[in-house]
Amino acid sequence: MREARCRVSPRGQVQLQASTLLTERRHTLTTQTHAAQSLGSDEDTTAEPTQLTVAAAGASTASAEPGPLFADLGVAEPICEALTDRGITTAFPIQALALPIALGGHDVIGQARTGTGKTLAFGIPLLQRLAEQPPVRPGATRALVVVPTRELAIQVSKDLQNAGSRSKARVITLYGGRAYEPQIDALGAGVDVVVGTPGRLLDLVRQRHLDLSDVGTLVLDEADKMLDLGFLPDVERILELTPPGRQTMLFSATMPGEVVTLARRYLSRPTHVRAEQHDEPELVPLTEQHAFRAHQMDKIEMLVRVLQARGRGLTMVFCRTKRSADQVAGALTTRGFAAAEVHGDLGQAQRERALRAFRHGKGDVLVATEVAARGLDVDDVTHVVNYECPEDDKAYLHRTGRTGRAGKSGVAVTFVDWNDLPRWKLINEALGLGHPEPPETYSNSEHLFAALDIPADAGNRLAPGQRGRQGLEAEKLENFTETGRHRSQAPRRSGGTDRWPDEANTPQRSSRARRRTRGGVPVDGSPAQGAHQAAAGHPYQAPGGHEAKQGSPEPGPRRRRRRGRGRGPRGSALDPRPESA
Repeated sequence: MREARCRVSPRGQVQLQASTLLTERRHTLTTQTHAAQSLGSDEDTTAEPTQLTVAAAGASTASAEPGPLFADLGVAEPICEALTDRGITTAFPIQALALPIALGGHDVIGQARTGTGKTLAFGIPLLQRLAEQPPVRPGATRALVVVPTRELAIQVSKDLQNAGSRSKARVITLYGGRAYEPQIDALGAGVDVVVGTPGRLLDLVRQRHLDLSDVGTLVLDEADKMLDLGFLPDVERILELTPPGRQTMLFSATMPGEVVTLARRYLSRPTHVRAEQHDEPELVPLTEQHAFRAHQMDKIEMLVRVLQARGRGLTMVFCRTKRSADQVAGALTTRGFAAAEVHGDLGQAQRERALRAFRHGKGDVLVATEVAARGLDVDDVTHVVNYECPEDDKAYLHRTGRTGRAGKSGVAVTFVDWNDLPRWKLINEALGLGHPEPPETYSNSEHLFAALDIPADAGNRLAPGQRGRQGLEAEKLENFTETGRHRSQAPRRSGGTDRWPDEANTPQRSSRARRRTRGGVPVDGSPAQGAHQAAAGHPYQAPGGHEAKQGSPEPGPRRRRRRGRGRGPRGSALDPRPESA
């Protein structure tokens, strides 16, 4: 198998040292023996397609030379103009390597560090292929992007809308927590790109509102996270509902064996693209890594000191459980920080409200669980704090990948409890962090203040003069239960709580008078009426159920009610009292 290395010239042109790479790719080169090796498999690959591994030399280093221009990579002019409007002109290594292959219509497996532009690596070919096709027919979908979480779906949809703003591509986001009706109406008119989570996609397919028979391009983003969440059967079901001749692209920061197996089953002769060398660390090189051994009862005090470090911007704090995230967010709020929380127990409206407040700078601390550790791209995140030790090295990579994105620097801090030391040693060894034995640290430790540049006068609360953020309450809470359907303006009454809006719409009451009858004879309870009934042969019944005596103007005694609620005779099945009573 031939491996190609990427070199960026001063003029921004990408040159592949293996000049025959794409030529051999077009001629369907078959290297069956090396195909399994490039995907890390030892199985028999007699009928397996070709797998090419392309690695970018020096992609991990912070080079001052700019990357290639998108126009030089064959990107259409409307997409280049849309990206230029947002200040994006040059490509990252994963984009420079994946775009020539994906624009040719081939299947791609993209692997790169988090925060290196994987979304545009598959989004640009997807949008450019749509521009070359006829308009979408009503009720059809031409491209599908499957993501594991709701937050990532919103992020990917926003990036695709920005890149396709000049070409006017119609992008819709489908995920749970929102009303079905607006999503169904949009699908009925026909859409170019659908970005959604597996659960909501399959729900709309079962309801026959989502048709995947016309999908020409399918993307699986963060495929390893979908496997971790148990979405593998749903993803396979979605793949089986799409046409076999589609273009499939799979992108992820890590590539476990399950993802490789999925790619070998459903991708046609894919090219495996890596944006770093095999022996390079997976960590973002511009992110400082710190680890401190902390006591559980002192963690919140240490976190308060860390959040007062000089130069700190937006900060994400990751917890292992939803309960811990709620407790940490509440504690930070009471100490003066503009903190918000994102976890699975919150409604979708609350989760998106917290993310909007964090993006807009109304809150500077976001406390979250693993739901926000994938694909969330927020500018100016300077610090990431692991309040609790991650489960494994993959979780650590994705958590700390929220900072140091797009060539910026960042700081990652991890609090390691005594019980988490064995897990931390495995993470440290797998990633080469250089902190096998984190120092024992407390909120007043001098080395904590020195390592993170914390002022000496930092206390257990944020100073009133530094509380300049508006907070979560400044962000409006949307109503996601609204269906968007046009409601009738006719007045209605429900349970006597709604009133008629005006007299013109007030219906006229019937003039019929209600009358009580007994045996077909009107009864109003008066003595004269009782005498009339007696003369007619109908004895008058008092309201209590007793017959009125002749000549007596007063009705009979009222019937006595049995005391107790639902209590039957003593000793019966309805009597709750014990027999001894």
